[in-house]
Amino acid sequence: MTTSTLDPTLDLVLRRVIRAPRAAIWRAWTDPDLLAQWWIPAPTQLRVDRLEVRPGGGFVTRMSDDGATFSPHTDGIFLVVEPEQRLVFTNAIDSRWRPASPAPVTMTAEIVVTEHDDGTEYTATVRHGSPTQRDLHEELGFHDGWSSVTEALAALVETP
Repeated sequence: MTTSTLDPTLDLVLRRVIRAPRAAIWRAWTDPDLLAQWWIPAPTQLRVDRLEVRPGGGFVTRMSDDGATFSPHTDGIFLVVEPEQRLVFTNAIDSRWRPASPAPVTMTAEIVVTEHDDGTEYTATVRHGSPTQRDLHEELGFHDGWSSVTEALAALVETP
């Protein structure tokens, strides 16, 4: 497993220990029904349109505040898939393999899960192309949003 060096002027990181095996976290990332339960902060609802977990596979989700009208949420591709270890995806290229300029920020996210005495260490690193994009993502609530969905992920996979 290879990861890139962190650059604090371009990258945002969230780390958390989740009291569940890596396999459970991997399933929550790769099963559309499970992903729909946690990948967006409640009470907003998520619909998974495409989840092709392979390099080059599409990753398309839509969100709804009323459960009826769904608007774009994620439209990207997976770049790296290392089962039960690492997922890397980007929205800089859309699911049709076209260059994209998504609002509000363009990013590449790397999800790494490693063994931990208490379960699994979960690390989400979100990389940006410029300090301006990184700062905007942080100002828009990166830490609150990604912490919230990671909490929902943990609630889904942790066993009491």
